[in-house]
Amino acid sequence: METVTLARHAMATRFEIVLHGDNEAALRAAGEEALDEIERLDNQLSFYNPHSQISRLNARAAREHVRIEPRLFELLERAAKLNAALDGAFDITIAPLMKAWGLAGGSGRIPSDEELLSARAKVGMSHVILDEATSEVRFDREGVLLDLGAIGKGYALEEAAEILREAEIESAFIHGGTSTAYAIGAPPDSDSWKIAVEDPKFSERAMLDPGSITEKERADSQLTTIALRDEGVSVSAIWGKGFQSQDRTYGHVLDPRVGRPTEVAALAAVVSPSATDTDAIATGLLTLGRGGLASLENLGSNIRALVAQRGQGPGEFELQTLGISLATKP
Repeated sequence: METVTLARHAMATRFEIVLHGDNEAALRAAGEEALDEIERLDNQLSFYNPHSQISRLNARAAREHVRIEPRLFELLERAAKLNAALDGAFDITIAPLMKAWGLAGGSGRIPSDEELLSARAKVGMSHVILDEATSEVRFDREGVLLDLGAIGKGYALEEAAEILREAEIESAFIHGGTSTAYAIGAPPDSDSWKIAVEDPKFSERAMLDPGSITEKERADSQLTTIALRDEGVSVSAIWGKGFQSQDRTYGHVLDPRVGRPTEVAALAAVVSPSATDTDAIATGLLTLGRGGLASLENLGSNIRALVAQRGQGPGEFELQTLGISLATKP
């Protein structure tokens, strides 16, 4: 049994693939093709690349109908359905708010009331008109901007996994920056791929006071381990990015419905056969909290999820799961 490991930088993160099989050359060729597809999608979906199809759409769609390739149109349709299922907590029109909060390529700042009001007027999927017959997109006002950052990575992984399947790869694991991953089959020595989810108590302390973490705490920091087989997984958390102002920490995940950083859940993990869905749902659950688990019934019965919501006291978290056991440790 041969093992091939490949990596490439795209979508502002590092993508890695591990492939197992009998033919090293075939594994390597399939892995490189999958990474090529991720790089192609990066060039198509990037909010920051002025030559990407999303940037061209953002520049023109408020003034005219813009035709896009069918697969990208289907992705926007999927984003709209996820937006509706998650009560607007996931929204690809979030970009004006990200810019107002200085989180679109910046280090963060608190916007004025006027800036926030102006940005909120441009956010909402109701401003995006999708013509299925022609694969055309139109915005109903100036200033609407699409940012697929909360769904693009999962979509890229799902498309890459499809390429691996077409190449008859039966055992592979691919991840983008460790926050979203996709598993094909299982590794040679196990019945599934294993993903560890870190305890939010540890993660928050590690962010605020990294020197206070002992080696034993690091060893015991995992909340659970999720088994994957032909599924995607996404783990989203409010820490890691953000900024501080006047002794207060503001997270990088914004609630598109109110235009402010969400403070409901600290961590969400989602498993589904679709990595596109897991990426978006994990973001939405950070805003919805454990109450959002009921919304997943509208998206199918094969979704598993975990939400860590803040409790009453400092550093306390209340956990709620849907099909994920908290008893499993690595």
